[in-house]
Amino acid sequence: MEQRIREYLQVSDDNEEETPRVEGFAGTGKSFYEIFSLRGIRVNRVDPGFISCSFKVPLRLTDREGNLANGAIANLVDEVGGAVVQSLMNVSVDMSIAFLSKAKLGEELEITSRLLGEIGSYKGTIVVVRNKITGEIIAEGRHSLFGRQASKL
Repeated sequence: MEQRIREYLQVSDDNEEETPRVEGFAGTGKSFYEIFSLRGIRVNRVDPGFISCSFKVPLRLTDREGNLANGAIANLVDEVGGAVVQSLMNVSVDMSIAFLSKAKLGEELEITSRLLGEIGSYKGTIVVVRNKITGEIIAEGRHSLFGRQASKL
């Protein structure tokens, strides 16, 4: 399971300034969107129901003021929150994100995701994005997913 999570989140190398070309990821199983948004993320720890990652804010994901864009934060909540839940296919049902602070270009972030619980195929996670140096919370997201389980036949 740990290896599957690492493979899912670590989509490519961390050359953050080079934008991937469409032909550059054919056959990788990853979309342009996943490669563009997750490139540079590093998985630090994987335990059952828990993932810890680090991510340096790249230029490609910043807004006009040089802060990590809110859409990029939402994507991190979606991807890292979904990675902690292992099933055949997950569909996001709901995400709620509190944007509490800003992350500047070049800052190192710690992203943690915990499984809060599950009822049948419905699962809930919490994702916290914080500045790795200061510990300041940048955003906190709750992510609920519905997953189709593998057939028992």
